[in-house]
Amino acid sequence: MTLQEDRAKEKVWLCLKCNLPLEMGKVAISYMGNAFPVDLPRCPGCGQVYIEEDLALGKMFEVEKLLEDK
Repeated sequence: MTLQEDRAKEKVWLCLKCNLPLEMGKVAISYMGNAFPVDLPRCPGCGQVYIEEDLALGKMFEVEKLLEDK
């Protein structure tokens, strides 16, 4: 189990649109024509994805900068 999955299980997040609990699932994150499969909490109804602030400002930001420097 990954750290993200552990954190997601600590809290129960609900989709504002569907009022369903988010479930871990594969999501394709893309940036500048590059796609990366990632397990993230998502709504089983509408597919909306939740990205925690520390992930967005940490690892995702680092990857964006690396891709921009290419």
